[in-house]
Amino acid sequence: MVLLFLAFFGTSAFIALRISKKSENADGYMTAGGNIGFGISSASMTATWIWAASMYASATSGFTYGLSGPIHYGLWGALMILLIYPFGRRIRKVAPRAHTIAEVMFARHGRSSQLLLAGSNILGSVISLTANLIAGGALIDMLSPFSFTQGVVAIAGGILMYTLWSGFRASVLTDFVQVVFMLGAVVIIIPVVFFAAGGPDLFAAGAENLTDQQANFFSSDAFFNQGAPYIAAVLAYAIGNQTIAQRLFAVREDLIKKTFVTATVGYGSTIIGIGMLGVIALYAGITPMDDDVNNLIPQMAATYLSPALLALFFIMIIGSLSSTADADLTALASIVMADVYGQGVGRRNADPAKMVLIGRITMIVAISAALYFTGSNLNILDLLVFVGALWGALVFPVIASFYWDRVTNVAFSVSVIAALAVFIPVRFAWIDMSGAVGIGFDVLSTIGIGVVFGLMTFGFLGKRAALVVGVVSTLASAPWTIGMLHEYTVLSGSLVSYSVSTILCVALTMLNRDRRFDFAVIAETTGDFDDRDADDAPPASGETPLAVSAQREEENR
Repeated sequence: MVLLFLAFFGTSAFIALRISKKSENADGYMTAGGNIGFGISSASMTATWIWAASMYASATSGFTYGLSGPIHYGLWGALMILLIYPFGRRIRKVAPRAHTIAEVMFARHGRSSQLLLAGSNILGSVISLTANLIAGGALIDMLSPFSFTQGVVAIAGGILMYTLWSGFRASVLTDFVQVVFMLGAVVIIIPVVFFAAGGPDLFAAGAENLTDQQANFFSSDAFFNQGAPYIAAVLAYAIGNQTIAQRLFAVREDLIKKTFVTATVGYGSTIIGIGMLGVIALYAGITPMDDDVNNLIPQMAATYLSPALLALFFIMIIGSLSSTADADLTALASIVMADVYGQGVGRRNADPAKMVLIGRITMIVAISAALYFTGSNLNILDLLVFVGALWGALVFPVIASFYWDRVTNVAFSVSVIAALAVFIPVRFAWIDMSGAVGIGFDVLSTIGIGVVFGLMTFGFLGKRAALVVGVVSTLASAPWTIGMLHEYTVLSGSLVSYSVSTILCVALTMLNRDRRFDFAVIAETTGDFDDRDADDAPPASGETPLAVSAQREEENR
């Protein structure tokens, strides 16, 4: 185990050292100069979206809901990656040199909108860090003599070691190596576990271990408790998550579509595949150790894999959690650097050296906070859905702010705060949903369905098609959803969040008949903090991270 740690984190640290600079460029530390090529950008996007928590959650979904569980988890997550690129192209067009979405919202609306986005991302990234460390700790505790706490501390230290010095550049370059390990391991490990557990005969012999809903591929239980909430949650992740936005601002603008299409395929195939471990465990009648579903994946590995494949499995999980944890660290660093310090002193008055120092201190504080929260033994799947639904309040106001010149700061802020105020009591069942109250929330949730499908359509087909799809999907679902949606608190909370923020944002925006926003102001307001010349771009398509130095020398010549 010690040798595996040294091999993985030693390789990552070596890559980071190869690209390190004595005086780090502040903008390179946040977005790598905004000029990453296809190979590195697509690998980084895939690795960041495939995190240990998503692997564990997909397996949990398979164990809980049967064969349709991983399909619901992986397919909708993959489609949401694809959904990013049309919105991403618009965001890059109006803010070509930005570092964070919150920074753009400051230019578009003002301080309150910026704080809502920055605050939600700080919360989301700390929760994400915590979830990944929990996943790693469970793995170490199951497969080695080390304890959960020792494993968590070792992983946190290893990630911080290679990310701290070069920030985002180190994150994207190590992602290339990590995604190769992850994809290769999935191709080998899943078939081995399947045949070791009994192969095709397992489906006949273990059918008695499934309930009717788990055995049904079109299970309504799986759709309403997993699929539908995840559609809403991942749409919010795609729009509001700084780790995704950071890669959007870093990739070359002409490669956005290519990058996100590639990441869609990589994520979907990997996560659906790893989720099958949960399905195999369900058919095999395996009970998660200590009744903790977070132990399910390492338990399956320990039961069915040889020592050599266990080592490969270990690298796969450590790679997946590291790729997302370092993304969370760099996202948090960028938020504090650009949105707290940078906007506080003004872009032209910012001290680049101090910005980098602040980013490094932020990483240390963030990893310390995540270590503290790992002792809470939280359910990873619940964490993911909660954060995604929380961001649902931001989705429509953020998207509208990039297209509709009448959206005001008041419309943005009031709609988001009101949506959060409604979401939280619905999500945690603090409201008695009997009678007319439940029907009222069902109506809001049904409108939320139209909002979700309308936004998806808008990205690809434009406003007119989005309005048609939104209205039709709302009316078509109403006969079935009104009267029953409030029984599914996770789904209902997410949809209510979408509908309330959309209704209020549109209503308050329509009151603004005079003020129009000039989107050119965003490009003028956002931009580089560091005027020093620096070649911060990672290698272009097809090159490995270890070729960085040679490529830079050639470009300099």
